Formats: sequence, C-alpha cells, structure tokens
Amino acid sequence: MEEVSIIDVGPLNVVGTRRTGAYHDVAMVLPELFIHVSSNGMQMTGPPIYLCHELTMEEVERAMRENDADLEVAIPVTGKFVEKGDIKAYKIPGGKMAKIVHKGPYDRVGETYGRLFEWMGRTGKKAKGPFREIYQNDPGKVPPEEILTEINVPI
Repeated sequence: MEEVSIIDVGPLNVVGTRRTGAYHDVAMVLPELFIHVSSNGMQMTGPPIYLCHELTMEEVERAMRENDADLEVAIPVTGKFVEKGDIKAYKIPGGKMAKIVHKGPYDRVGETYGRLFEWMGRTGKKAKGPFREIYQNDPGKVPPEEILTEINVPI
C-alpha cells in the first residue's frame, strides 16, 4: 500500500501570522494564536497548521542553516474574525494535495518528509504551494511516540 495518498481539501478560514525565523519558533507562535482565538470569541474548527513556504529540500536546508524560514502559522476558526498586530484573518485555499502522516517525535519528521520528497520525485509531482503540517494532537497530552503530524502538499 502506498504511504502517500492524494486528497481533495476545501478552503479554510483561519487566523494566522507570518514571520521569519527558525523552524522551532513555530512552537512559540502557536500559544499566541491560541490566546488570540480564545480571548476574541472565535471557535477553532480544526487543528493548528504550519505552512512551509520552502518547497524543496535544498530550500529547507538553507533555511535551517540560516534560521530564516518563512514561517506561517494558522488556526482554522469560525466566529467574528478579529485581527491584531501581525495576526490576520484570511482564507487558505483548498485543492488537490499529496498527504502523508508522521507518527512520532517531531524531531524525526524529516524522515517522513524524505519519503514524501522521494514519492514526489518518483511520481513526477511538483509542489504548487506551501507544504502544510497539521498538528493532529497535542504533544503536551500524548507521549512523543504518539504525536501525529499530517503533512499535505498542494500538487
């Protein structure tokens, strides 16, 4: 059975922010967004999402070395959309995606990306937009080996 599947994803209304920094900075941005959502009466409609704008392994490796990744973090929401500072309300487009799920500690997600890049190369698929990491559970509530990160890439 193929580890990567093709799915159709609908557009999402989100609040999010986009910054430049190290990939591990995503963990610091998420609490800001959670506080913004809960303190402004919005309701989460899905798990938080990190959008990776570096579309090749080479771009990811360079961003890792230089700590200047293009970080976009968003939470799907409903309700009255409230913007504040660099937290904006917008829509993430839907479309056809390649999907793979990483199970385990986040520091090993690179192995799953490697399998996804290999599949893309083998099948001739090209990324048509940012990769999406969808955090399916809370690493503070499950052991590291149970963390689930769904990775989608528009194709």
